[in-house]
Amino acid sequence: MFLNDQETATDLLHYEAIAQTIVSLILNTPKAPMTIGVHGDWGAGKSSVLKMIEGSFAGKDRVLCLWFNGWAFEGFEDAKIVVIETIVEELKRARPTTAKVAEAAKKVLKRIDWLKLVQKAGGYAFTVATGIPTFDQMSGFCDLVTSFVSKAQAGATASDFEEAAKKASEFIKEAPGDSGNLSEHIHAFRGEFKELLAAADIDQLVVIVDDLDRCLPKTAISTLEAIRLFLFVDHTAFVIGADEMMIEYAVREHFPDLPPSSGPVSYARNYLEKLIQVPFRIPALGAAETRVYVTLLIAESVLGPTDERFVRLLRAAREDMKQPWKSRGLDRLAVETAMQGEVPQEIKLALTMSAHVTGILSEGTRGNPRQIKRFLNSMMLRHAIADARGFGAEIKRPVLAKIMLAERFKPEFYEQVARLAASHPEGKPDTVRAFEAHVRPIPPSGEGKSNKPAAKGERKAVAAPAPSLPPEVVEWEKSDWVRGWAMIDPPLGDVDLRPYVFVTRDKRISLGGLVASSHLERLVDVLMGPQMAVSGAAQEVGKLTGPDQEEVFEAIRGRILQEDNFGTKPRGVDGLVQMVKTHPALQRRLLTFIRELQADKSGTWAASSWGSCFSDPGMVAEYRAILKGWSELGDNKALQIAAQGILKFEGRT
Repeated sequence: MFLNDQETATDLLHYEAIAQTIVSLILNTPKAPMTIGVHGDWGAGKSSVLKMIEGSFAGKDRVLCLWFNGWAFEGFEDAKIVVIETIVEELKRARPTTAKVAEAAKKVLKRIDWLKLVQKAGGYAFTVATGIPTFDQMSGFCDLVTSFVSKAQAGATASDFEEAAKKASEFIKEAPGDSGNLSEHIHAFRGEFKELLAAADIDQLVVIVDDLDRCLPKTAISTLEAIRLFLFVDHTAFVIGADEMMIEYAVREHFPDLPPSSGPVSYARNYLEKLIQVPFRIPALGAAETRVYVTLLIAESVLGPTDERFVRLLRAAREDMKQPWKSRGLDRLAVETAMQGEVPQEIKLALTMSAHVTGILSEGTRGNPRQIKRFLNSMMLRHAIADARGFGAEIKRPVLAKIMLAERFKPEFYEQVARLAASHPEGKPDTVRAFEAHVRPIPPSGEGKSNKPAAKGERKAVAAPAPSLPPEVVEWEKSDWVRGWAMIDPPLGDVDLRPYVFVTRDKRISLGGLVASSHLERLVDVLMGPQMAVSGAAQEVGKLTGPDQEEVFEAIRGRILQEDNFGTKPRGVDGLVQMVKTHPALQRRLLTFIRELQADKSGTWAASSWGSCFSDPGMVAEYRAILKGWSELGDNKALQIAAQGILKFEGRT
């Protein structure tokens, strides 16, 4: 059984309400230009909502809906030109038999050719700040190019310059004589684009822009600027799917000199709100919605989307999710009613699994549909492996889900639990039992207790001092996440964790997940490389979200620890430094990694590589404590001297 991670037109989450609201807004505002943002974290379901919007416009002859994937054009020199050219070509393709469209498109494409020529001119490349070069500038460029025809320049031949000069001359010859400043050029382009829309004989052009938050900052900003600067004309609507936090990051990276804020709102937020008029944010799933989603995912994967039993179940789920605050999460009674009394075995399995893992998934994935799918895929695979090896009966899904939650979201904590379970003769770590007893509420009980006050002269009983906690428990208690994890049912203190550790500790999966994204795997490969390559990946590292940050860090960490020789700095250390400097939330993970190093076998790099990574005062103190321990080593003189030197230097600053 495998749950497809691609966007879907089947609405399992009742997102149709969002899609239909956006469609109604567009259709009820046919004349005014409009930009609509569909926001949400990666994996929240933005692409699925956009697919529903696209499907709603199918068959409407007076509305032309085009799909533009920003990520597909990553790497082009000027995304503005690519966006405009793609939309014009799509308009031509949608109206292939209309001569007026072909003629109007020709005018717009000629201007695009001019923009490409400007791009090749180098010094005259246009931006929002400089605008499009004037015709006087282009005339000067034409003369300049012609004068260099006989001289092949670096990266260009004489024939290249000759062709460029010819194109520039043709354009200047056809250009209107009164053209001059930036605003006139923009108005002219918009006028030509309006003529193209009029020739297409449509009421509205709707352009859906997907995956913009996957692009590098330059591409994302160029795409948004092309929309607002050139294509934002009457009868157009742009629906942009993106994580607004990533777009704000792109604004800050693209305009690094902007002040941090303007009053209560940052400049990056102001810029985004100027570009996107109407924002829609996809909400995270609550506990009841997560249970419904898990049930529907498993049922659809088993029965298929067209099976009448699944259709009835989906209909019941949509009715239930109209008021999520009243939802019972598709309990057995609701399912039996939808199934008309006969519940197939596959649906019973879906109900059982959703009941077991709903609480864990709702908390751990923060209601993110893609993370839920990935988690379920991985859990089902692990259970299938246990069945194939003959110990499937020993694996209980609620326990497996809880262990996997730690593996997925707190790998350093999971590794500690795994080591403790492996070293305990029965696989039941005393430390885990002590931690659960410390943080889980004790059920009320009157046994052995008396509320009777002490008699006069009778000495009050003195409470026994609380037993000292193991050092691991003291460390775990500092983490709100780990405390919350321990509160989730079922408790694990009396569970033999060895089968679960065996089935989850799969080091062959480099990023720790069943369907880890290929672009993350590529990034890990880069961060395992030389310093120059690592520095070049800084922007891509900056775009990583919380879960992806952790996956990439753990992948690099795992590869480093597989090395045989730690006398010299292993590959990947520079990548860890880049990750932690960019995402300070990873400082705790880095400290855990440093503690895992074998001090007697590590070179001086182990002490000298991390100084710039720690900014939190508590982390700095813990790092200095590690250095202090190394400074007293007797079996690794080189590391001892290096640690002493660093401590001495820091003591002077």
